[in-house]
Amino acid sequence: MKNEKFVCLFILVFLFLFLSKTSFAQSNYVLPYPSRMPGSLSYKLNLLYENISKYWYFGDFGQFDYNLKMADKYLVQAKTLFEYRQYLLGYKALKKSDDHFAKTSAYLEEANRKNKNVSNKETVLKKAALKHIEVLEKMDTETPDVFNWEPEKVASTNLYLKKDIESAINIRKNNL
Repeated sequence: MKNEKFVCLFILVFLFLFLSKTSFAQSNYVLPYPSRMPGSLSYKLNLLYENISKYWYFGDFGQFDYNLKMADKYLVQAKTLFEYRQYLLGYKALKKSDDHFAKTSAYLEEANRKNKNVSNKETVLKKAALKHIEVLEKMDTETPDVFNWEPEKVASTNLYLKKDIESAINIRKNNL
């Protein structure tokens, strides 16, 4: 009886240690937890707060931090919305993320022109770009190529989600 328990325990430990699947992330950059989502009561208040808070971040580095923070936030929002098949809202969030991410390098270039040390910020941007690409590639495998959005009383619209995700990946690759 003792030997049987020992053999079973040995087999379980062997299976756990040697057959477990490991995952290696491309970046150790951490994305934020999804904040208020479209459709919640406080979402419009959150948008108002964002528009006001962007003036709190002044200067090249401040605007870099703000835009990277917003790019992260909207990427997580798009990922979550795509997972729940809210493709129109996810599409809009992905576009916002792209816009903010594209602005980050412009602020670093401006700071560099002013002879500021941007090496730390460039490292952060590269880590963020790798993490964004990792998330976008996963989204690409789980999202339909085209989504036909059919609102009430209005003509339907095709959303080319794969093309938009690939465009988002290319925006991030330009910062590597």
